[in-house]
Amino acid sequence: METMSDLHIRAATPADLDAVLAFWKTAAEGTSISDDTEGVARLVARDPESLLLAEDGGELVGTVIAGFDGWRCHLYRLAVHPDRRRQGIGGGLLAAAEERFRALGGRRGDAMVLDRNETAHRAWRAAGYAPEPQWSRWVKHLDG
Repeated sequence: METMSDLHIRAATPADLDAVLAFWKTAAEGTSISDDTEGVARLVARDPESLLLAEDGGELVGTVIAGFDGWRCHLYRLAVHPDRRRQGIGGGLLAAAEERFRALGGRRGDAMVLDRNETAHRAWRAAGYAPEPQWSRWVKHLDG
């Protein structure tokens, strides 16, 4: 998809799923009900271009899920390896995600960001994102 110096950004394939899940345990804040092989495989099967990986020399250093449902652009799991933060990897992933959204006709990206994750707040703000205080996330677990 995009190359920035030694950084290469590409869509994940089914062969990447175990590495992505292991990476998230190191680099991502919090967990999700879908953080398992079946959940991520379903994502990649349904929208093969949605899970973007940043690699440096073949090493996974960052991820973002850039999901588009035909109506809205959703960003999840922006994660950069702790040893590689503040090197432009997150910005490169977001630029690739936004490029994808524009190509699909998307008009606005929204991101799921944990309230307690101040490090993420700074990164998202630096990329031009801001919280919308008039909205709250409402959820219902569908597992039973």
